[in-house]
Amino acid sequence: MSQMITISLPDETRTALDDAANEEGLSENALVEKALSDYLFIRRFRNLRERLMSQGKDLNDQDVFDLVS
Repeated sequence: MSQMITISLPDETRTALDDAANEEGLSENALVEKALSDYLFIRRFRNLRERLMSQGKDLNDQDVFDLVS
């Protein structure tokens, strides 16, 4: 199920979004969805990595990637 949100962007960011969407051949909505999804994955990866490192685990990036995938 999809839910709609509304955001405000500075003119410069809005123009960059339009340009990037055109270059990627995506709608602006699809590009924002992909960018947010990528950001949330990276955020989750970093948080998990930080938590595991603070516990003294000897894990590499691939180990953490496997845990979040």
